[in-house]
Amino acid sequence: MAKDCLLIIDDEQDMRNGLKRMLSRNFDELDILTAADAESGLLQIKEFSVDLLLLDIKMPGMSGLELLKQLSTTAPWLTVIMMTGFGSIETAVEAIKLGAYDFISKPFNKDSICRIIRKGIERKRLIQENYILKQKVGDLAGLTDFIGQSEPMRNFLSQLRTVARSNYTTLVRGESGTGKELTARALHNLSARRDKPLIMVNCPAIPEHLLESELFGHVRGAFTDANHDQTGLFAEADGGTICLDEIGDIPITVQSKLLRVLQEQEIKPLGASKTKKIDVRVTALTNLDLEKMIRQRKFREDLFYRLNVVSLRTPSLSEIIDDIPLLVNHFTSQVCHELDLPEKRFDQQALNVLMQRTWPGNVRELQNVVRRAVMFCMSDVIGVADLQIIDIPVRGTGQNSKTDDLEEEKEIIEYKVAKEQVVDDFTIKYVMRLLKETGGNVSQAAEISGLTRTALQKIMRRRHITAAEYRSKAE
Repeated sequence: MAKDCLLIIDDEQDMRNGLKRMLSRNFDELDILTAADAESGLLQIKEFSVDLLLLDIKMPGMSGLELLKQLSTTAPWLTVIMMTGFGSIETAVEAIKLGAYDFISKPFNKDSICRIIRKGIERKRLIQENYILKQKVGDLAGLTDFIGQSEPMRNFLSQLRTVARSNYTTLVRGESGTGKELTARALHNLSARRDKPLIMVNCPAIPEHLLESELFGHVRGAFTDANHDQTGLFAEADGGTICLDEIGDIPITVQSKLLRVLQEQEIKPLGASKTKKIDVRVTALTNLDLEKMIRQRKFREDLFYRLNVVSLRTPSLSEIIDDIPLLVNHFTSQVCHELDLPEKRFDQQALNVLMQRTWPGNVRELQNVVRRAVMFCMSDVIGVADLQIIDIPVRGTGQNSKTDDLEEEKEIIEYKVAKEQVVDDFTIKYVMRLLKETGGNVSQAAEISGLTRTALQKIMRRRHITAAEYRSKAE
């Protein structure tokens, strides 16, 4: 077992040597170092893993109180016991206020100083145990939103924990509905930055002409209506993490400025003449094929490599099918609580249907299906018939999806292409039905689907679907 380390800082050589001999005889579990002044003692604190410090108050050069002030910010975990031959109540109170653990006056009583040292060792071990406990609690808290015990999920969570311990810029990739935002929050909550800000930025939700100002800030007069200085989101995240959601939708003009921030770790607000250093970890999320966008000159290759220092890919629901029963049970309990309903459950046949189904919308789509089933099922047990009521196709009922039609294709096409066709077809039909049901009311459609208004509008733009034609039909 590694020994604890005690450092004695005193300008009197006889005092240092005498204390070292006496304490060595009484504490086999201590490695004891000495220093003649605060400056050399500070170097030893930085070089060695010092746990306890016996510090003289009155010394030439930097005094013990001055060193204590410095250590209160640079080494707050250190147990410091102050010593002086010029003791007074006022000095003792000041030392305690500055963070000293205890105070003892020269000449020392052997039993008294040994008792204080033993209490200091106990305090150090309590601090260490508390830190380890906080680390374990932090790990558990950071992963409570992830449900699953399948091998792909366990592998993903293991990678997530490893990446969280670093400060590297991280690119989180995955299909829509696979938990990329949860991953970003977990990366922050499991990191050493957990007590600092986490700033989430939905890039497409900010108009292009405002995005640069929102990210990096601006000074008064930088543009029309800039009536005062504004702190940017990067500055607000200083010391913590900034998460850039839908990074693939950032305009090329802003991409170049973001590249500089990642390279130099500094920002320059709009209209400012000077840059400002920042300490921010960047996580970026996307469901887009950035490599394809690079080939199309829609995304900067140099920015991609700056973002892709470490990459995580959230598993799709098709990869963690074995976790569907766990997810369904979790969502069912959650919905019952939200709606103040008696506890409900899915029977095994209904769970089998859900496990056999394709899920273009991944976990988010599964969650919405569970919400609808819990809402519309009148009994405590949700069965196959209840799934059919909410339009969930069941094999053998004649309600075939496009994925079933693929089995009858004369020519087998590439998997990725086939999947994109199925997802695109589902998305178009789903959105058209939403708009039809809501009479073109996008806000209501977003609420029903579980998507944000911004996310739904982006899907509509990409598929060239407009709400206006459905409003006219409804009228």
